[in-house]
Amino acid sequence: MTSQIRRGRELQPLPLEGLRVLDATHIVAGPYCAMILADMGAEVIKIERPGAGDQARRNVPFVAGPDGAQVSARYLGVNRNKKSISLDLRDPVAKRAFENMLRVSDVLLDNWGPGAMGRLGYPYDRLSEINPGLVYASITGYGDSDGLRGPYSDWPANNPCVQGMGGWMITTGTSESGPQMVGDNMGDSVPGVWTALGVMLALESRRQTGKGQHVDMAMYDCMVAHTTSSMPLYQSTGQVTTTARENMFSAQLTLRASDGYVVLAGAGNADDKWRAMWQLIGRPELADDPRYLGRGVTGPFYFSNIVPAIEEWSQHIPKRELNQRLLDCGFSMGIVQDSADLDGCPHLETRNMFVDSGDTYGGSFRTVNTPVQLTGCVDTPANPPPTLGQHNAEVLCGIGGLTTDELAQLAAEGKA
Repeated sequence: MTSQIRRGRELQPLPLEGLRVLDATHIVAGPYCAMILADMGAEVIKIERPGAGDQARRNVPFVAGPDGAQVSARYLGVNRNKKSISLDLRDPVAKRAFENMLRVSDVLLDNWGPGAMGRLGYPYDRLSEINPGLVYASITGYGDSDGLRGPYSDWPANNPCVQGMGGWMITTGTSESGPQMVGDNMGDSVPGVWTALGVMLALESRRQTGKGQHVDMAMYDCMVAHTTSSMPLYQSTGQVTTTARENMFSAQLTLRASDGYVVLAGAGNADDKWRAMWQLIGRPELADDPRYLGRGVTGPFYFSNIVPAIEEWSQHIPKRELNQRLLDCGFSMGIVQDSADLDGCPHLETRNMFVDSGDTYGGSFRTVNTPVQLTGCVDTPANPPPTLGQHNAEVLCGIGGLTTDELAQLAAEGKA
């Protein structure tokens, strides 16, 4: 157990110390979930295919290591603080090691698609027989458990698919561009966060009952759960939110600065703020027109009249200065930031939102930290993502119960 002192008080250990997680996942959604658990102190053992490993290891861009070696930056971004073993779960000896590991683990994560563990001989009934207290969390596109299989359950899924299916793409972009995907892997990371929460809820249920369960996570469900504006609007009015500007029902304006953009949000029916801004930019006469105070107008008027009037002034002002000036008028403001802005953000630095967990070759690699700030606990660890099979001997000859000869034989056969 680690101990640190902060502001004169001894800190608690991370909440998941002592929890063991078998991470049989790949790409983003599952590894992101497992990384959250690892950051919170869990022992996470990543189970990978011998030889190839997690497919994310082959995704561009790459970080160069010594002697021509390279590692995927995308792999580094979601796999810190884990151990790695390579194991072919079709092999009888490998299965024995896996079952030994299951018996002494708390959680099994899987995102290989509908029925994948069952085809290996490990449907939930079998997993529960091996370890009745096991929490098994599966991440699939559309759900995969008895009684919850729908007409889409056999469909493969990925980030773009579930963004489109889940109602995100239809509200992103412009009427000219058509539906657009949110630019990052939200269709993977959002389900990863929900799965981590589902695991914790199942563990609390186990604490109360002694029994584990199957946590059936559908990427589609997770994305739909975040339509917290468009679905209530539809339920109350029958209005379908699209990329069309006329669907904007409050002022949410992106304004051009000299070096980028700022965003002004939630300014409908805010007379004092609008008056202060029109005075600031030298157009006080516009405050005499109630439409320029946001009264009784819809999207087209904002974009055809209000935005051009503001941008005549704002396009000559740097975005950070512009943001502050409009904050001073009382508006809710933000700067439209890119990755370079985020990386250099002093606020995120103060919040400890970056961690250098290394590139597995001894070099530096900076990633975004888990945003849970447990002020009474020690800092989250910053161990580098593992190389493929780095912990084979430690894990497989430890809790896996294999002899060194059995492990050597599996390795010689390309099964470990």
